[in-house]
Amino acid sequence: MIIDCHNHVGADLLFYLHGDFPYAQHLVAMHDEGLALGVSRWMVFPFVSHLALDVSAFRDGEIKDAAGRLHDVPYAFENLRLLKEIYELFPDEGRRMLPLIMADPMRNTAAQAVELRKLRARYHFYGIKMQTTILQADIKHLRDRGKVFLELAEEWDLPFLIHSSVAESDLWAQARDILDVAEENPQVRFCLAHSCRFDKECLDRVNALPNTWFDNSAHCIHCLGVVKDMPFVAPKSRRFDTDYTNPARVIADLAAAYPRKFMWGSDSPFYSYAAEINGQVVRLISTYKAEVDALTAAGDEVVKRIAFQNTVDYLKLKDESILS
Repeated sequence: MIIDCHNHVGADLLFYLHGDFPYAQHLVAMHDEGLALGVSRWMVFPFVSHLALDVSAFRDGEIKDAAGRLHDVPYAFENLRLLKEIYELFPDEGRRMLPLIMADPMRNTAAQAVELRKLRARYHFYGIKMQTTILQADIKHLRDRGKVFLELAEEWDLPFLIHSSVAESDLWAQARDILDVAEENPQVRFCLAHSCRFDKECLDRVNALPNTWFDNSAHCIHCLGVVKDMPFVAPKSRRFDTDYTNPARVIADLAAAYPRKFMWGSDSPFYSYAAEINGQVVRLISTYKAEVDALTAAGDEVVKRIAFQNTVDYLKLKDESILS
């Protein structure tokens, strides 16, 4: 069995209105494409922007909290929409899904907690996802106004899956900050997405902390980022040493170095990214097949470990029959 631990379902108005790609993914399309490639379970969550932001500012690529929002509570609409799609609209495909809810650690957090308790009474979900870079909401808010999410995670025994960055320009999702929060909260489990951008210091720290994991979502384009010496990956002085011209080799080496802390995920549909940035078009293009091929090239033992066992350990599934 292969579990893909990182997938977005739904639509992102920010990406669509600003002209960026990707901006949507349908649950059934993801299921059918992945199933044909050998994937059998998916951890899924909504896209990133939410209706409690100023939607009118999205065409300019801006994040504002002023008038123009379509909802008062971040992700209240998006989380309900996802769970209804999984459990009611498409239950046949939905039975293969392990949904996570999205949360914003900075905006109207008490109201988000109220909505999440309502959702928990109606639907089952398996974790809490945060992508704070796009929201421009510092992950360190988990120490103050976002602490309610740590409390819910502990109460419900749910893990976090958090977008991580090491780029100096990213003020909101630094891997080191996430690791600091994780170290301060040993009762809660955390996964740092995107291989900590191959920052060896952060990966070693993930390996050392008992409550942290990492995933390699959008792996192939991150390897391409190294080859092209792009700023969203760790600089060479801090980078995990491997052959980034070969994404399969990178997976094998990461799996050997961090045998119990590495989880495989595609980041569908964000295994490809295209946008105009500062007047230049940036295109980093991969495919679901390329992500799966890089995984399976590592061999059956590695696949079972990083695409099943480590993920099951991280989720702490109380009823593993859902995987049968």
